Amino acid sequence: MRKNPFAVLTCIYRYDIVKTEKPARVRKGDGYVCGGNMRFSEGGFFMKYTVSSLGAAAVRGEESYVERIAGMPITGEEYQTLKGVRYLGVTAQFRDVLATFPTPPGETPAGFRRELVLDAADTVRVDLVRDISCDKNGEPRPTNVLFSADSANPYEVAPISPLLANLTCNPGIVYDLFLNNPKANVGNRFRDRDEVMTEIGKILGPGCDISVELNNPFEEDFSKILEEAARFREIFSKYRVVIKVPHTGAVTPQNVGQLLTGDRKLDRRFDEVDTENALRGHNLALRLHEAGYRVNFTLMFEPFQTQLALQARPYFINTFLRHRLVQSSHIRTYIQEYDGTGSEEALIALRNYFIENDYYKPADAGRDLREVLQFGRDILRYRHFEDDEGRDGLDGMRHNLRVLRGCNLPDTRLIVCSMEGPYNYPDIDKLLTEPEFQDMTKRVVITAEPNYLARFTSTNQVITYQRRFMNAAKGQK
Repeated sequence: MRKNPFAVLTCIYRYDIVKTEKPARVRKGDGYVCGGNMRFSEGGFFMKYTVSSLGAAAVRGEESYVERIAGMPITGEEYQTLKGVRYLGVTAQFRDVLATFPTPPGETPAGFRRELVLDAADTVRVDLVRDISCDKNGEPRPTNVLFSADSANPYEVAPISPLLANLTCNPGIVYDLFLNNPKANVGNRFRDRDEVMTEIGKILGPGCDISVELNNPFEEDFSKILEEAARFREIFSKYRVVIKVPHTGAVTPQNVGQLLTGDRKLDRRFDEVDTENALRGHNLALRLHEAGYRVNFTLMFEPFQTQLALQARPYFINTFLRHRLVQSSHIRTYIQEYDGTGSEEALIALRNYFIENDYYKPADAGRDLREVLQFGRDILRYRHFEDDEGRDGLDGMRHNLRVLRGCNLPDTRLIVCSMEGPYNYPDIDKLLTEPEFQDMTKRVVITAEPNYLARFTSTNQVITYQRRFMNAAKGQK
């Protein structure tokens, strides 16, 4: 057998023999490359392989790269397929990733999956493919479910950064909550968006995607949008940048100014749309995808938005929880009051609530109260607010996970966002343990303000036990 100069020196040849009458077998995906480490155990015969088990020589000039992946696990099936190759190398993208994210010798950066590419009959190469579910050296993150933060504040991102696979920010988060907030942007240290984004990129490292929203999705000159996207790519690299594109609905380049002046109300209902403008976000997302950008297609509040959104081939879709759940509760309260008293005052209040929250336009102030009541009942029925599917406010998440399971975009993930209160996150946590959705955990990213996520690291008993431990350590009884 050809001597392998890149064999893993720490591998141990071990033969643990247990009597068994079952036939020998090699289980696909069972192992690590360990230069021939074999194990006999009850249930069959197992062998673990790495790329170094192939005994291939490094492509000339790529020795240092090959050293980084010598211990890369391969399956028995891959070993059988590739065992005749003579040379082992890396792809051009592998080298570019290492140039973009300098990494200690013998390692590959977090955020990349290692894949084998048969380059020629006698050469196999290893590629690095963007995958935020991977830690350094292609190892899987601790859980299938990934976490994200909604923040543009470097000071609050830093403590949670080792746990994140994504960060999301929009103009409100960047400008209102940080840059123009003296309490957050201490001493006005950061002067503009690019400065704070550059700092956040340094804090997060290569394993974390960064979803950044365009300042003006209603810009009709696509070249200007590409310029803004290119600036984000320059700051974060093509591997980390994700462009957030919002649904636009009834808002158009012609009427968006209404949201900025006067009562800031639109003169049309959310469902009074024209085709071109309602699909503006979809077409923008698709054009950015075709230009090579990954897209976070955002402002998804109802599950009926999902199937159409997926036509734009987004990298992320979203389920917004907070406002929808709160609004459903208010709608139910008004309807219950009417059902209990028969008072039209409850329906007048409900109509005003619909105007305040953009279900209706201001001109609907005189809308027939019977229509208002029926509209409210229809909303609650669609949201399953009176049954187990949606009384926790997670019917949209359940729907979207089912849609993702059946779609043809295997790399698209669902961001679960906009949470508040003591139960939103625990309910999500429980949902993801339900048998129906256990196969979808790899498709979920949970995002919230860092402090909201932090609260779920604590319980009352943490205080109780820390009191006991600290006093014991102090020598007190």
